[in-house]
Amino acid sequence: MEFITLYLEQTAKIARSISPADIQNLVDEFVRVRDAEGRVFFLGVGGSAANASHAVNDFRKIVGLECYAPSDNVAEITARTNDDGWRSTYAGWLEVSRVGPTDLVFVFSVGGGSETPEVSPNIIEALRLARARGARIAAVLGRDGGFTATVADAAVLVPTVDPALVTPHVEAFQAVLWHLIVSHPALKRHETLWERTRAPVAATA
Repeated sequence: MEFITLYLEQTAKIARSISPADIQNLVDEFVRVRDAEGRVFFLGVGGSAANASHAVNDFRKIVGLECYAPSDNVAEITARTNDDGWRSTYAGWLEVSRVGPTDLVFVFSVGGGSETPEVSPNIIEALRLARARGARIAAVLGRDGGFTATVADAAVLVPTVDPALVTPHVEAFQAVLWHLIVSHPALKRHETLWERTRAPVAATA
């Protein structure tokens, strides 16, 4: 029970600490790409890749944005890794997709990538390509934001409240924040099933 209470208290502390203005900046990036009829490319590794896949679904279905996650294409990613190495996997995917000025590259990452030590080099190379092609960059990150924070146009940094629990908190708040964004009145276009399905009102005598 002690650990459960601590974890929930930390979660509440993180929620209170995140800047609403930083979240609004993320919302604004999605509004911009929608108005420009651009696309969103969600990048993540590990659990963040799974979150990227889920976010693609929500932004396509609820917001009506054209979105993709390179990690969803298992055949291409594994072929690129096998033939050319892990570092270039996402950059190669974005290059074929002709990422450009109307597009947004959105990163979910616990640490944001690092050159030294080398962590998530595929995200670093993808962001370099995106910047060179004029695409916007946004992110939800943990720790100090790493490489991604240095190139992002908008980012939310999930604060570290417990160094032993950085990954679970950051990956959990990735989901909290993208669900907030797809529910934002500036973006939401389609009602979700359980919000359309109202509980019946009990009859009164």
